[in-house]
Amino acid sequence: MADFQAGIGPFLGVFLLAHGWQSGWIGSVMTLGGIAGMLMTAPAGAFIDATRYKRACVIVPGIFTVAASAILLGSQDFWIVTASQVATAIAGAAILPAVTGITLGLVGQSGFNRQNGRNQAFNHAGNVAGAALSGLLGWMYGFTAIVALAALFGVFSIASVLVIPASAIDNRIARGMGPEGDGDHPSGWRVLFTCKPLLILAAALAFFHLGNGAMLPLYSLAVVAGQNANGPGFVATTIVVAQAVMIVASLVAMRMAEKKGYWLVILISFAALPLRGLIAAGLTTSWAVFPVQALDGIGAGLQSVAVPGLVARILNGTGRVNAGQGTVMTVQGVGAALSPAIGGWIAQALGYPAAFAILSAFALASIAIWIVCAPVTKPACAGEPAQRMAAA
Repeated sequence: MADFQAGIGPFLGVFLLAHGWQSGWIGSVMTLGGIAGMLMTAPAGAFIDATRYKRACVIVPGIFTVAASAILLGSQDFWIVTASQVATAIAGAAILPAVTGITLGLVGQSGFNRQNGRNQAFNHAGNVAGAALSGLLGWMYGFTAIVALAALFGVFSIASVLVIPASAIDNRIARGMGPEGDGDHPSGWRVLFTCKPLLILAAALAFFHLGNGAMLPLYSLAVVAGQNANGPGFVATTIVVAQAVMIVASLVAMRMAEKKGYWLVILISFAALPLRGLIAAGLTTSWAVFPVQALDGIGAGLQSVAVPGLVARILNGTGRVNAGQGTVMTVQGVGAALSPAIGGWIAQALGYPAAFAILSAFALASIAIWIVCAPVTKPACAGEPAQRMAAA
């Protein structure tokens, strides 16, 4: 699933650079796609809470994601590219909450942290394999091969999802409610806007992604433009390095969460970004991709386990778990959507090192929020799920 969901996305910057685009316009297109995805994540999460057809919420968006990537091969017109990115973002908005809902519906609260950790480890392993193959095939045959590979993995993913019996997914548990008769109605929507730990988490993630969102595409542009490196090959290297580290980080996050809760896991993930930005600003070389992307792997790998796990724990019993996941994704999406445009225009005006330094500074705000609000967030991160269900 990892490769077909990404499609040509990670390679978009160098693809457009090869067709004469400048960094500011590339960042703007990414931002427009990010805004579209941001607006859809909360409604998508609410729909997944309500629907009994959760498998379809993975299959249908995946098909549209591959189709939207294929459109880019036919035209690099600004509005065609923008429409493709908007369609990709809208389709992708449902996939993460859907996988989260399916997982929760299969194993319940008591098994969610461990199963989500396994999910993320396999997800990152899939990204490693997909990026390596995409880089190799892109180098040998061009960007058409990258889209074809995503379509092939899409077929495998659909088959895998259909193997999961629909009857194995408890739709009440999947949305964070108890067994039949234990609270028959979900909480009102007000819970998403009054839950302090959830709001603090969302705000901290928004600042983190404001700094993080543009790091990889800008770093790829800086190295490819400055050293004439092979675009698909270099981007594949950045993904492989980060995702390989994420495999380990997600398993470490799973273990840490079991012993100490989620608070420290999330703090460490925030702290990785400032260091990553400083290294990127000082070392814009092809070999520096290893420390830069290893730090990305630490931050993203820890968050891939800790954020869904914490949201599921905070909203357990409300029946709004996936809507909460979507709401958090929407708020952090504000930062992620603005980041490419801000970083792209800073890079165009002041150069890439200045852009990396400024972007890394945004992460300091996320660290400050998380530490200052620790009296509220620490109990929520350490608390045990109130409702349990034996792992299937």
